[in-house]
Amino acid sequence: MSADAALDAVHLPVLVEAVVRWLAPVPPGTWIVDGTVGLGGHAAALLEASTESRLLGLDRDGETLARAAERLAPFGSRCVLRHSDFRHIDREAQACGAAPAHAVLLDLGLSSFQLDASGRGFSFQRDERLDMRFDTRQPLTAAELLRRASEPELERVLREYGEEPAARRIARRLVEARRRAPIDTTRRLADVVARAIPPHRRPRRIHPATRTFQALRIAVNDELGSLEAALPRAAELLAPGGRFGVIAFHSLEDRLVKGAFRQLARADWRVLTRKPVRPDAAEIHTNPRARSARFRVLERGETR
Repeated sequence: MSADAALDAVHLPVLVEAVVRWLAPVPPGTWIVDGTVGLGGHAAALLEASTESRLLGLDRDGETLARAAERLAPFGSRCVLRHSDFRHIDREAQACGAAPAHAVLLDLGLSSFQLDASGRGFSFQRDERLDMRFDTRQPLTAAELLRRASEPELERVLREYGEEPAARRIARRLVEARRRAPIDTTRRLADVVARAIPPHRRPRRIHPATRTFQALRIAVNDELGSLEAALPRAAELLAPGGRFGVIAFHSLEDRLVKGAFRQLARADWRVLTRKPVRPDAAEIHTNPRARSARFRVLERGETR
Protein backbone atom coordinates (compact mmCIF):
# COMPACT_ATOMS: atom_id res chain seq x y z
CA MET A 1 0.00 0.00 0.00
CA SER A 2 1.35 3.46 -0.89
CA ALA A 3 1.77 6.18 1.75
CA ASP A 4 -1.16 8.09 0.27
CA ALA A 5 -3.38 5.01 0.24
CA ALA A 6 -2.44 4.22 3.82
CA LEU A 7 -3.28 7.75 4.87
CA ASP A 8 -6.71 7.57 3.25
CA ALA A 9 -7.31 4.16 4.79
CA VAL A 10 -6.81 5.44 8.34
CA HIS A 11 -8.77 8.68 7.82
CA LEU A 12 -11.79 8.57 10.10
CA PRO A 13 -14.60 11.03 9.42
CA VAL A 14 -15.80 12.62 12.65
CA LEU A 15 -19.31 11.85 13.96
CA VAL A 16 -20.15 9.93 10.79
CA GLU A 17 -22.92 7.90 12.46
CA ALA A 18 -24.57 11.06 13.77
CA VAL A 19 -24.28 12.74 10.36
CA VAL A 20 -26.02 9.82 8.66
CA ARG A 21 -28.64 9.58 11.40
CA TRP A 22 -29.60 13.25 11.17
CA LEU A 23 -29.16 13.95 7.44
CA ALA A 24 -30.02 10.68 5.64
CA PRO A 25 -31.70 9.15 3.83
CA VAL A 26 -33.00 11.86 1.52
CA PRO A 27 -35.91 11.32 -0.90
CA PRO A 28 -35.05 9.42 -4.12
CA GLY A 29 -33.80 11.61 -6.92
CA THR A 30 -32.83 14.53 -4.66
CA TRP A 31 -29.48 16.12 -3.86
CA ILE A 32 -27.07 16.21 -0.92
CA VAL A 33 -24.48 19.01 -0.79
CA ASP A 34 -21.25 18.44 1.14
CA GLY A 35 -19.55 21.82 1.27
CA THR A 36 -16.34 20.42 2.82
CA VAL A 37 -15.95 17.05 1.13
CA GLY A 38 -12.38 16.53 2.42
CA LEU A 39 -11.28 12.95 1.81
CA GLY A 40 -14.87 11.88 1.10
CA GLY A 41 -15.71 9.97 4.28
CA HIS A 42 -18.98 11.71 5.10
CA ALA A 43 -19.93 11.88 1.41
CA ALA A 44 -19.49 8.13 0.96
CA ALA A 45 -21.56 7.37 4.06
CA LEU A 46 -24.36 9.68 2.95
CA LEU A 47 -24.43 8.24 -0.57
CA GLU A 48 -24.54 4.70 0.83
CA ALA A 49 -27.46 5.65 3.08
CA SER A 50 -29.36 7.41 0.26
CA THR A 51 -28.98 4.98 -2.61
CA GLU A 52 -31.08 6.96 -5.11
CA SER A 53 -29.65 10.40 -4.39
CA ARG A 54 -26.85 12.50 -5.88
CA LEU A 55 -24.17 14.45 -4.06
CA LEU A 56 -22.35 17.66 -4.85
CA GLY A 57 -19.03 17.93 -3.01
CA LEU A 58 -17.02 21.14 -2.68
CA ASP A 59 -13.55 21.71 -1.29
CA ARG A 60 -11.04 24.56 -1.36
CA ASP A 61 -8.08 22.16 -1.31
CA GLY A 62 -7.32 20.79 -4.76
CA GLU A 63 -5.05 18.01 -3.47
CA THR A 64 -7.66 16.82 -0.99
CA LEU A 65 -10.33 16.97 -3.68
CA ALA A 66 -8.27 14.68 -5.92
CA ARG A 67 -8.14 12.09 -3.15
CA ALA A 68 -11.88 12.43 -2.60
CA ALA A 69 -12.44 11.80 -6.30
CA GLU A 70 -10.59 8.47 -6.04
CA ARG A 71 -12.53 7.44 -2.96
CA LEU A 72 -15.91 8.40 -4.42
CA ALA A 73 -15.28 7.02 -7.93
CA PRO A 74 -17.43 3.89 -7.27
CA PHE A 75 -20.49 6.15 -7.03
CA GLY A 76 -19.98 7.27 -10.63
CA SER A 77 -22.27 10.05 -11.86
CA ARG A 78 -24.07 10.16 -8.53
CA CYS A 79 -21.18 12.26 -7.22
CA VAL A 80 -20.12 15.65 -8.63
CA LEU A 81 -17.04 17.42 -7.24
CA ARG A 82 -16.09 21.09 -7.56
CA HIS A 83 -12.96 22.98 -6.50
CA SER A 84 -14.61 25.84 -4.64
CA ASP A 85 -14.96 27.69 -1.33
CA PHE A 86 -18.22 26.87 0.45
CA ARG A 87 -18.98 30.57 0.68
CA HIS A 88 -20.18 30.02 -2.91
CA ILE A 89 -22.30 26.99 -2.00
CA ASP A 90 -25.51 28.45 -3.45
CA ARG A 91 -23.87 29.45 -6.74
CA GLU A 92 -22.19 26.05 -7.17
CA ALA A 93 -25.43 24.19 -6.39
CA GLN A 94 -27.35 26.25 -8.92
CA ALA A 95 -24.69 25.65 -11.57
CA CYS A 96 -24.84 21.87 -11.02
CA GLY A 97 -28.61 21.60 -10.78
CA ALA A 98 -28.28 20.61 -7.10
CA ALA A 99 -30.71 23.24 -5.81
CA PRO A 100 -32.78 22.81 -3.78
CA ALA A 101 -30.93 20.22 -1.67
CA HIS A 102 -32.47 17.92 0.90
CA ALA A 103 -29.31 17.73 3.02
CA VAL A 104 -26.33 20.06 3.42
CA LEU A 105 -23.20 19.35 5.47
CA LEU A 106 -20.22 21.45 6.53
CA ASP A 107 -17.39 19.72 8.43
CA LEU A 108 -15.07 22.53 9.48
CA GLY A 109 -12.17 20.34 10.61
CA LEU A 110 -8.88 19.74 8.83
CA SER A 111 -8.45 16.45 6.99
CA SER A 112 -5.80 13.93 8.01
CA PHE A 113 -4.07 14.61 4.68
CA GLN A 114 -3.78 18.33 5.41
CA LEU A 115 -2.38 17.72 8.88
CA ASP A 116 -0.13 14.76 8.20
CA ALA A 117 0.94 14.78 4.57
CA SER A 118 0.24 18.04 2.74
CA GLY A 119 3.58 19.63 3.70
CA ARG A 120 1.87 23.00 4.11
CA GLY A 121 2.68 23.62 7.76
CA PHE A 122 -0.72 23.11 9.40
CA SER A 123 0.93 21.31 12.33
CA PHE A 124 4.03 21.97 14.42
CA GLN A 125 4.58 18.21 14.82
CA ARG A 126 7.06 18.28 11.91
CA ASP A 127 9.26 20.96 10.35
CA GLU A 128 7.61 22.24 7.16
CA ARG A 129 7.35 25.40 5.12
CA LEU A 130 4.90 27.83 6.69
CA ASP A 131 2.17 27.88 4.06
CA MET A 132 -1.21 27.05 5.70
CA ARG A 133 -3.29 27.71 2.57
CA PHE A 134 -6.27 25.47 1.89
CA ASP A 135 -6.35 26.70 -1.70
CA THR A 136 -2.81 26.97 -3.05
CA ARG A 137 -4.08 29.21 -5.87
CA GLN A 138 -4.39 32.12 -3.43
CA PRO A 139 -1.28 34.30 -2.96
CA LEU A 140 -1.21 34.84 0.83
CA THR A 141 0.71 32.28 2.92
CA ALA A 142 1.29 32.24 6.66
CA ALA A 143 4.95 33.11 6.11
CA GLU A 144 3.95 36.14 4.04
CA LEU A 145 1.43 37.24 6.67
CA LEU A 146 4.12 37.02 9.35
CA ARG A 147 6.53 38.96 7.13
CA ARG A 148 4.33 41.95 6.41
CA ALA A 149 1.76 42.31 9.21
CA SER A 150 2.34 45.06 11.75
CA GLU A 151 2.72 44.24 15.43
CA PRO A 152 -0.81 45.53 16.27
CA GLU A 153 -2.26 43.47 13.41
CA LEU A 154 -0.48 40.33 14.58
CA GLU A 155 -1.76 40.93 18.11
CA ARG A 156 -5.31 41.31 16.79
CA VAL A 157 -5.08 38.08 14.76
CA LEU A 158 -3.74 36.12 17.73
CA ARG A 159 -6.31 37.55 20.14
CA GLU A 160 -9.38 37.28 17.88
CA TYR A 161 -8.68 34.05 16.01
CA GLY A 162 -6.58 32.18 18.57
CA GLU A 163 -8.12 33.55 21.75
CA GLU A 164 -4.51 33.78 22.89
CA PRO A 165 -4.05 35.45 26.32
CA ALA A 166 -0.40 36.25 25.52
CA ALA A 167 -1.21 37.82 22.14
CA ARG A 168 0.65 41.08 22.80
CA ARG A 169 3.80 39.36 24.09
CA ILE A 170 3.86 36.87 21.20
CA ALA A 171 3.27 39.56 18.56
CA ARG A 172 6.17 41.60 19.94
CA ARG A 173 8.49 38.57 19.89
CA LEU A 174 7.43 37.67 16.34
CA VAL A 175 8.33 41.16 15.09
CA GLU A 176 11.67 41.05 16.91
CA ALA A 177 12.46 37.59 15.52
CA ARG A 178 11.63 38.43 11.90
CA ARG A 179 14.13 41.30 11.98
CA ARG A 180 16.86 38.69 12.48
CA ALA A 181 15.57 36.07 9.99
CA PRO A 182 12.32 35.21 8.21
CA ILE A 183 9.79 33.13 10.11
CA ASP A 184 9.04 30.72 7.29
CA THR A 185 9.01 27.24 8.85
CA THR A 186 6.78 25.62 11.46
CA ARG A 187 9.70 24.84 13.76
CA ARG A 188 10.94 28.42 13.80
CA LEU A 189 7.44 29.75 14.49
CA ALA A 190 6.81 27.25 17.28
CA ASP A 191 10.19 28.03 18.86
CA VAL A 192 9.61 31.81 18.79
CA VAL A 193 6.17 31.44 20.36
CA ALA A 194 7.38 28.99 23.02
CA ARG A 195 10.19 31.38 24.04
CA ALA A 196 7.72 34.26 24.23
CA ILE A 197 5.64 32.62 26.98
CA PRO A 198 7.26 32.08 30.41
CA PRO A 199 7.01 28.47 31.62
CA HIS A 200 4.62 29.35 34.46
CA ARG A 201 2.17 30.95 31.99
CA ARG A 202 2.13 28.17 29.41
CA PRO A 203 -1.10 26.19 28.94
CA ARG A 204 -1.06 22.82 30.66
CA ARG A 205 -2.75 20.60 28.09
CA ILE A 206 -1.65 22.06 24.74
CA HIS A 207 1.61 23.16 23.12
CA PRO A 208 2.28 26.90 23.66
CA ALA A 209 2.06 27.49 19.89
CA THR A 210 -1.31 25.76 19.36
CA ARG A 211 -3.41 28.93 19.51
CA THR A 212 -0.95 30.85 17.32
CA PHE A 213 -1.09 28.17 14.61
CA GLN A 214 -4.90 28.18 14.73
CA ALA A 215 -5.04 31.98 14.51
CA LEU A 216 -2.70 32.23 11.53
CA ARG A 217 -4.51 29.45 9.67
CA ILE A 218 -7.87 31.13 10.20
CA ALA A 219 -6.49 34.48 9.06
CA VAL A 220 -4.73 33.12 5.97
CA ASN A 221 -7.85 31.31 4.77
CA ASP A 222 -10.45 33.83 6.02
CA GLU A 223 -12.22 30.85 7.57
CA LEU A 224 -14.68 32.81 9.68
CA GLY A 225 -15.54 35.10 6.77
CA SER A 226 -16.28 32.07 4.59
CA LEU A 227 -18.40 30.46 7.31
CA GLU A 228 -20.35 33.62 8.02
CA ALA A 229 -21.16 33.98 4.31
CA ALA A 230 -21.99 30.29 3.84
CA LEU A 231 -24.39 29.73 6.75
CA PRO A 232 -27.42 31.68 5.45
CA ARG A 233 -26.77 30.62 1.85
CA ALA A 234 -26.66 26.94 2.80
CA ALA A 235 -29.87 27.30 4.81
CA GLU A 236 -31.63 28.98 1.87
CA LEU A 237 -30.46 26.13 -0.35
CA LEU A 238 -32.61 23.63 1.55
CA ALA A 239 -35.82 22.18 0.16
CA PRO A 240 -38.85 22.08 2.50
CA GLY A 241 -38.09 19.52 5.20
CA GLY A 242 -34.39 19.54 4.29
CA ARG A 243 -31.67 19.51 6.93
CA PHE A 244 -28.42 21.42 7.33
CA GLY A 245 -25.69 20.07 9.65
CA VAL A 246 -22.44 21.73 10.72
CA ILE A 247 -19.54 20.15 12.59
CA ALA A 248 -17.43 22.80 14.37
CA PHE A 249 -14.18 22.25 16.24
CA HIS A 250 -13.57 25.41 18.24
CA SER A 251 -15.64 28.05 19.98
CA LEU A 252 -15.21 30.73 17.30
CA GLU A 253 -16.86 28.53 14.68
CA ASP A 254 -19.48 27.13 17.01
CA ARG A 255 -20.58 30.58 18.17
CA LEU A 256 -21.14 31.63 14.55
CA VAL A 257 -23.13 28.46 13.83
CA LYS A 258 -25.21 28.73 17.00
CA GLY A 259 -25.97 32.41 16.36
CA ALA A 260 -26.92 31.89 12.71
CA PHE A 261 -29.15 28.92 13.53
CA ARG A 262 -30.87 30.89 16.32
CA GLN A 263 -31.51 33.77 13.91
CA LEU A 264 -32.90 31.44 11.21
CA ALA A 265 -35.14 29.73 13.78
CA ARG A 266 -37.11 32.98 13.98
CA ALA A 267 -38.21 32.45 10.38
CA ASP A 268 -38.86 29.24 8.42
CA TRP A 269 -36.31 26.94 10.09
CA ARG A 270 -36.02 25.12 13.42
CA VAL A 271 -33.00 23.93 15.35
CA LEU A 272 -33.20 20.16 15.90
CA THR A 273 -30.23 19.85 18.28
CA ARG A 274 -30.99 21.76 21.49
CA LYS A 275 -27.41 20.95 22.53
CA PRO A 276 -24.67 20.06 20.04
CA VAL A 277 -24.06 16.36 19.38
CA ARG A 278 -20.63 15.35 20.71
CA PRO A 279 -18.50 12.24 20.05
CA ASP A 280 -18.75 9.53 22.67
CA ALA A 281 -15.81 8.06 24.59
CA ALA A 282 -15.42 5.17 22.15
CA GLU A 283 -15.06 7.49 19.15
CA ILE A 284 -12.62 9.74 20.98
CA HIS A 285 -10.53 6.69 21.92
CA THR A 286 -10.44 5.58 18.27
CA ASN A 287 -10.01 9.07 16.83
CA PRO A 288 -8.60 11.60 19.36
CA ARG A 289 -9.01 14.42 16.83
CA ALA A 290 -12.78 14.09 17.26
CA ARG A 291 -12.56 15.25 20.89
CA SER A 292 -13.62 18.88 20.29
CA ALA A 293 -16.23 18.23 17.56
CA ARG A 294 -19.71 19.75 17.96
CA PHE A 295 -22.52 18.94 15.53
CA ARG A 296 -25.61 21.14 15.16
CA VAL A 297 -28.56 20.52 12.85
CA LEU A 298 -31.15 22.89 11.34
CA GLU A 299 -34.33 21.90 9.48
CA ARG A 300 -36.33 23.94 7.00
CA GLY A 301 -40.08 24.13 7.42
CA GLU A 302 -42.30 21.98 5.21
CA THR A 303 -43.80 25.02 3.45
CA ARG A 304 -42.09 27.96 1.78
